Amino acid sequence: MVTAAPQVITDPAQMHELAQQLRVDSIRVSTRAKSGHPTSSLSAADLMGVLLAKYLRYDFNDPENPNNDHLIFSKGHASPLLYSMYKAAGAVSEDEFFTYRQFGSRLEGHPTPAIPWVDVATGSLGQGFPIGVGVALAGKYLDKLPYHVWVLLGDSETAEGSVWEAFDKASHYQLDNLIAIIDVNRLGQTGETELGWNLDAYKRRVDAFGWNAIEIDGHNIEEIDAAYARALQSKGTPTCIVAHTIKGKGAPSVENKNGWHGKAFPEQAAEEDIKALGGERNLLIQVHTPEKGQQAPPSQSGSYQPPTYNAGDKVATRKAYGDALKALGARADVVALDAEVGNSTFTEEFAEAYPDRFFQIWIAEQQMIAAAVGLQVRHYKPFAATFAAFLSRAYDFIRMAAISQADIKLSGSHAGVSIGEDGPSQMALEDLASLRAVHGSTVLYPCDANQTAKLMGEMADLPGIVYMRTTRAATPVIYSVDDQFPVGGSKVLRESDSDLVTVVAAGITVGEALAAYDRLQSHGISIRVVDAYSVKPIDAETLLRCARETENGIITVEDHWPEGGLGEAVLHAVTEAAEDETVASPLVKIMGVQGMPTSGTPDQLLHAAGIDADAIVAAVQEMTGGRS
Repeated sequence: MVTAAPQVITDPAQMHELAQQLRVDSIRVSTRAKSGHPTSSLSAADLMGVLLAKYLRYDFNDPENPNNDHLIFSKGHASPLLYSMYKAAGAVSEDEFFTYRQFGSRLEGHPTPAIPWVDVATGSLGQGFPIGVGVALAGKYLDKLPYHVWVLLGDSETAEGSVWEAFDKASHYQLDNLIAIIDVNRLGQTGETELGWNLDAYKRRVDAFGWNAIEIDGHNIEEIDAAYARALQSKGTPTCIVAHTIKGKGAPSVENKNGWHGKAFPEQAAEEDIKALGGERNLLIQVHTPEKGQQAPPSQSGSYQPPTYNAGDKVATRKAYGDALKALGARADVVALDAEVGNSTFTEEFAEAYPDRFFQIWIAEQQMIAAAVGLQVRHYKPFAATFAAFLSRAYDFIRMAAISQADIKLSGSHAGVSIGEDGPSQMALEDLASLRAVHGSTVLYPCDANQTAKLMGEMADLPGIVYMRTTRAATPVIYSVDDQFPVGGSKVLRESDSDLVTVVAAGITVGEALAAYDRLQSHGISIRVVDAYSVKPIDAETLLRCARETENGIITVEDHWPEGGLGEAVLHAVTEAAEDETVASPLVKIMGVQGMPTSGTPDQLLHAAGIDADAIVAAVQEMTGGRS
C-alpha cells in the first residue's frame, strides 16, 4: 500500500503491516549491500514497529529538540532495522536508503552520529545501554524534561558485565524515564546464547537489580503495546521488557536457524522471503512529535575563576584538579562523575558544592565513561575521574566515545611509579600511550598546581576526548598565576646559547629535570629544560628549534613505560618536522620506566626506574661525553 502522506497508525493490524515492512526493507537493504545483519533485524521488527508508530516522541525535522525521546540501538548491528525505521518515518529517502554500507554514506554498517538522529555510535556490544543510563540521568536530574530513553538490547550482549553495571546504576538513580528492551532471539554469532530462551532467568536477574521487568511475546503486537504503556506509567523504577523473539522471524530460509548471524541473504532466497512476508510496502508513518516540556536549563552561566597557588608551595596536581573542578562548577553545564575515589581525585569538593550535578558511579569505570558520554549527548560538560590505571578497564568505552564524536573530560590520578608504596597494581604506566592513540584526543600532563588550574579552564571547551594525567605527590609550584598554557604549547624553563642537550619532561619528571640542570651546571654542563605539558598535541615547533640549537640532541624523561608515551610523541614530532623541512632528524633518547616496579618510596622508585635526576645527569654526561 502506497500512501500519499504520512499516516498515524494505532490499529494492531496496521502496526503488524509496518513491522512486516521493516522486515522486508531490512532484507532488501542488506541484500543489496551484500552484507549486514538482517536476521538480527527481523527478530526485533515488531518491537520497533509498535514503538515507532505509537510510543516514540520525536521530531525528525528538529533532532536538537530538547523534548525529543532518545532511541539507542545497543545492538547496533541491527542497523538495517534502524535505517528501515528512518525510511518509514520519511527521514531517509529510498535512494539514500540503498547507499547502506557504501563508502561515503552516512548509513554505515553500525550507526554513528554522522546521522543526526543517532546520539552515539554503537556496535561494540554492551555499550549503548550504559550510555542510555547517562542520557536518562540528564533527563531526570539536569534537564528535568519528560522525555524517555528507549534502548534496544540483544540477548547476547547481556553477557557483558557493563550491562549489569548499567542495570545497577539505573536502579540506584531510580531512572523511571529509561526503558530497556531485550530482544531474546536465542541465537548469537556462533550458536545459542548462554540463557537461550530462558526468559524467566532474564526476568529474575532484572528483578534482582530493582527493575520493573515485563516478560512478553515479542511478536505479539497487543502484548508489546500493553508493555510499552505500562512502562510509561512506572514511577521511581526503570522498566525492562524481556521479549521472546525468533531470529530471522518471517523469513522461511533463515527463521530460527543457526549460522545466519551477520550474513546477507542470497538474492534468490531474499526474493522468496520477501514474498513470504507479503512483498514490498511503502508505508510512511507520522511519528508523534514531543509535547513541549519545561525549558532545559541554560547551557552555561557563570564564569571560571581558576584557583591560584603561591610559588614555592607544594601542591599535588590531583588536588589542584579538584579545586579547579569546583571552580568550574560556576558553569551550569559542568557536571562531575567519580568512581568512588573522590577523596583521592578530590572530586569530593565539587560534590559538596554542587551535589545536583555530581554523579557517584562507584567502582564501575565502564559505566562512569558511558554515563559521561550520555550526559554530553544533552550538551553537558562531563568531567570523569578515577585512578589513571583503572581507566584501562573502560578503554573500549573511550575508544567508542571518539567514534561517537563525544566531548568528555577525563582525569587519571595516581599515575606512574611516583605514587610510591601502593605498588604496581595502582601505577598507570600505559595511559599516555593508550589515550594518545584515541582519535582526536587531547592529552595533558601538568607539573604544578597553577598550570593544572589554567589547563582545566581550557579543557572544558575542548572537543573530543580530553585527558589530564595528575600526580599523587605534592610538587612545587613553579609557575605564577599569570602564566598561560595554551593547549599544544610547552614551556622552556631553562635556556642559554651554550646548551648541549634538550631535556623534555612532563608532570613529575619536570622537577627531576630541573634538579639535574642544577647539578650539571655545577659541572659546567648546560642543558635546556622543556616542560611538555601538552603531550598531544605536542609543541613540535619548539622541540625542533631546541633540537637544532642543542647539537647533541634531545633526552625525554617520563614516569611511564617507554612505549607510546612522551618520548615517542617527541620523536614523532621532531622527525616529521625535520622531514617536512628536509633537514637531518635530531637524535632522541627516550628515558622511561625500566623494569616492573615494586613498593617503595617515590624517590626510591623514581631512582630504580631510571627516571630521576641521577639518571638524567648520567644520560646527559653520556650523550655529551662529559664535556662542558
